[in-house]
Amino acid sequence: MTTVVHMLRHGEVHNPEKILYGRLPGFRLSERGQRQALTVAEAVAGHDIVHVVASPLQRAQETAAPIAGAHRLDVATDERLIEADNQFEGKRVAVGDGALRQPQHWSKLRDPFTPSWGEPYLEIAHRMLGAVYRARAAADGHEALCVSHQLPIWTLRRFLEAKRLWHDPRKRQCSLASLTSLVFEGEELVRIVYSEPAGTTDPKVTGA
Repeated sequence: MTTVVHMLRHGEVHNPEKILYGRLPGFRLSERGQRQALTVAEAVAGHDIVHVVASPLQRAQETAAPIAGAHRLDVATDERLIEADNQFEGKRVAVGDGALRQPQHWSKLRDPFTPSWGEPYLEIAHRMLGAVYRARAAADGHEALCVSHQLPIWTLRRFLEAKRLWHDPRKRQCSLASLTSLVFEGEELVRIVYSEPAGTTDPKVTGA
């Protein structure tokens, strides 16, 4: 029996100050982000989606809403899909700009492999995997769609592909409103399919 769990990154966020907003409340989709969510809803309209679940953060809930509505479903919430915790939350963190230029923050950068500035990659992977298996069970034999965030989705993918979790953030394959689809036969993951129904975006853009 085939079950598909789609991991959807939320759409673009209204972030005129270009800060790393992380888990901060009140960050909604931009107009472009709303269009991206509608584009994804149209792209998956013919899919056999029976379960839609999202991170508790506003941008994820807003991305999930048109997809759930098109399939006449409610949006469930799973805290495990939330953005990664980060000590630079609320600050500008572009290379050569903002917090990274201030010596008082340099100690947070001592260990990029864990990483030292936020939630450990392995913990992210484990909680995301738990959310995936809950969604798979809820959609057994059909399709589920989970709305989450770039780093958690990318970390989950690297974990499932048995790659090192430490990575170059500039090379993440996880555009805004992209789908990382996990295909299961029974409980066994048999393949991962990546697609960009709303187009490609630059992973180096801070605050997207």
